[in-house]
Amino acid sequence: MTSKQVVFRADASLDMGTGHVMRCLTLANALREKGYECHFICREHKGNLIDFILGQGFHAHPLVCSPTTASNGWEHEGEELAHAAWLGASQRDDAGACQKVLEKIKPQWLVVDHYALDCQWEQALKPYYERLMVIDDLADRSHQCELLLDQNLGRMEKDYNGLVSEKCNRLIGPNYALLRPEFVELRERSLERRHNSKISRILITLGGVDLNNVTAQVLEALGHSQLPLETELDIVMGASAPILLTVRRQAKELPFKATVSVNVRDMAERMCLADLCIGAAGSTSWERCCLGLPAIQFVLADNQKMVNQSLIEKGAAIALDTRNVQASDDKVLEDVLTQIWSNISRMINSSAAIVDGLGSKRVVDHLMSMK
Repeated sequence: MTSKQVVFRADASLDMGTGHVMRCLTLANALREKGYECHFICREHKGNLIDFILGQGFHAHPLVCSPTTASNGWEHEGEELAHAAWLGASQRDDAGACQKVLEKIKPQWLVVDHYALDCQWEQALKPYYERLMVIDDLADRSHQCELLLDQNLGRMEKDYNGLVSEKCNRLIGPNYALLRPEFVELRERSLERRHNSKISRILITLGGVDLNNVTAQVLEALGHSQLPLETELDIVMGASAPILLTVRRQAKELPFKATVSVNVRDMAERMCLADLCIGAAGSTSWERCCLGLPAIQFVLADNQKMVNQSLIEKGAAIALDTRNVQASDDKVLEDVLTQIWSNISRMINSSAAIVDGLGSKRVVDHLMSMK
């Protein structure tokens, strides 16, 4: 085996969504460009992206799901992690399964992006990798890593004091946001076309899974709104979204042109062409910011609350509560659209100032510089 091996441990499921795997794929593609061979260890949750990973040309090592237990598998440790149920096994069993893969590959780097894993899992596998990188958003558990990435706006380096060693390299904030190269390539064009601010094309992307059916609620509200009939809606979903068929039916019944696309590979182009995005306050926030795309955003998971508040404070987005997006409450959406129209130039400039799109390069440079 070549020494330039990287193994990613990340999962996707109906509960946790697809964001963890997708940002790891972005990093994996950047590392592949530098000559690294990348592997993914993923559990076979419902809604997993194992086939998608294979389709991207990477190695995938599936782990079977087993009933979760009340214990993490290590008797001497204390409280259960907040997201322990997402793992589909105990940490101890997961580590044992991963060990079999790592023993064969002997990676230079192990990259972990999983809220259900902490220092116990990392320590158990330490003999089987050279260096560890952790991608996190929560700052709620300890790690034994050499490199930590938290790309969220509002996060501070001190938030990880006591959770990682003083020697750990901490990459904090959206300067390190993991974006694919096409976002950088389209940034100038996207910002240029926004000089004549208007809202005629709306991109709707509320996660690959949208377990809470927010897309359908948004379409219902828009259908009762006073949007001009020439408005176009570009609706993007994942193939595993339980409401996909419902959304397709809704789109056909809307009074304006609406298309539904699945598992798209041209998100940067779609964002570039959109005048407004209705989306979640998750990792796609950094893609929108890079292209100066104003947003109406929803908090669809607890880990999005800090990002949501920070983007509001920066003037890059306006937040809506899913409880307010109902056909019986048209005025809420109308008021938000009016507010955006009045402030669209400021929102464009505020968004673009947050992310320059070079985060992936910075992360790879840090990783490669650590000998």
